[in-house]
Amino acid sequence: MNILGYLQKIGKALMVPIAVMPAAALLIGLNYAMEGGNAVSIFLGQAGNAILGAQGWLFALGVAYGLAKDNNGAAALSAFVGLTIVNTLLDPAVSGQFTGVTADLMSTEDTLAFSQRANPFIGVLVGVITGELYNRYSNVQFPAVLAFFSGKRFVPLLTCFMSLGLSLFLLVIWPTVYGALVAFGKSFVDLGAAGAGLFGFFNRLLIPTGLHHALNQIFWFDLAGINDLGNFWSGQGTLGETGMYMAGFFPVMGYGLPAAGFAIYQCAKPENKAKVGSLMLAAGGTAFITGVTEPIEFAFMFAAPVLFVIHAALTALSMFVAASMGWMAGFGFSGGMIDFILSFSTPLANKPFMLVAQGLVFAFVYYSVFRFAIIKFDLKTPGREDESDDAESEATAGKTDIDGVAVQYLEALGGHANLESIDYCITRLRLTLKDKSVINEKRIKELGAMGIVHVGEKNLQVIIGAEAELVASAMEKIPAV
Repeated sequence: MNILGYLQKIGKALMVPIAVMPAAALLIGLNYAMEGGNAVSIFLGQAGNAILGAQGWLFALGVAYGLAKDNNGAAALSAFVGLTIVNTLLDPAVSGQFTGVTADLMSTEDTLAFSQRANPFIGVLVGVITGELYNRYSNVQFPAVLAFFSGKRFVPLLTCFMSLGLSLFLLVIWPTVYGALVAFGKSFVDLGAAGAGLFGFFNRLLIPTGLHHALNQIFWFDLAGINDLGNFWSGQGTLGETGMYMAGFFPVMGYGLPAAGFAIYQCAKPENKAKVGSLMLAAGGTAFITGVTEPIEFAFMFAAPVLFVIHAALTALSMFVAASMGWMAGFGFSGGMIDFILSFSTPLANKPFMLVAQGLVFAFVYYSVFRFAIIKFDLKTPGREDESDDAESEATAGKTDIDGVAVQYLEALGGHANLESIDYCITRLRLTLKDKSVINEKRIKELGAMGIVHVGEKNLQVIIGAEAELVASAMEKIPAV
């Protein structure tokens, strides 16, 4: 697997711990909505803060579980063992006993670095190493006298020894790595609103690769001292500033992109409007309510790349405007209406209603720019394709049965014989193929796929929407013939 493909695999695994964050947002949002102070609000708020305070552990266990070839809990248990050892051995009170460098002898920078031991960065590092150990050694077999330690039970034991070496390595290198992460984060923080805009721009541009999840960790969690998401929901930040790496997404995800979808619908050929309209209505509703925008973005990302660059630029502008004006709201999952409502009563939400006004303006801008560009440059957005590319298989029309769709996707991909692995993210199938030349891309699109992303020689992503997990599971259950 090439580097890009492996990074995408890690990006997918990151979605396991990230999926917990909406629970924290919900609990803390309810706490703030109840205006705190009473037993119930304190109960809910402390539960939410417990999740935010355990980010390093969530990332270690979640990434190991997500990377494990069969998503087995033994991988998560092993990661817990690993991070426990690393977190303990990096504690200056402990490491000083065998290095001679006690806390009072450390520099201020080293003290700060080692106070941030169980953080998301080290959590991800432990999770990745543990996941790979699990995939490589979970089937190992020992002689009868040691048979108890065979298979999955060997992985936690192996992780113990891995953690010893990792701890020694981090004792030397961690202050430098931590300093570099902080410097990278500060380079954006020092740019203020412009830094938020740059983050928004690259966040969207990385969507096709799936690597935007990795970029998000730097700004939303405590990898580089920013922790925008964690600080916003815990109320530990600066009013009008904390949330600047999230707020500008609301006008784009909830308003701009649905308006772009409406423009795509209006520009479709008359005979295709019904089909495109139903697609854009579903995708637009999903974006507005949940903030999941990939179904819309992949509808034009490859068919009209210029629109995607425009989209990235408009996202940067939205982030810049919201940060410049100090209009703040935050999310636990994505920039949809659900998270917006939950964040409305948090102490660091600052004039969030202005994001609605900004969203309405951006809806007009997105609609106008997309409609103009599509017509002016005759862009082949959905419903405007040439007839030879636009025909839909009658066998596919109206097909909604997950098992039936899974069978057809599997056939179009060359069957189990051509698949080395089947995985999924929120909206996409992540596949490793033996031979890409045998897949039928036209058929895949006829089945409703909104985009196909080639990653290296063997990896393929098929963007199909929120049912990706169901389709992937159904494909795995289909017997090989």
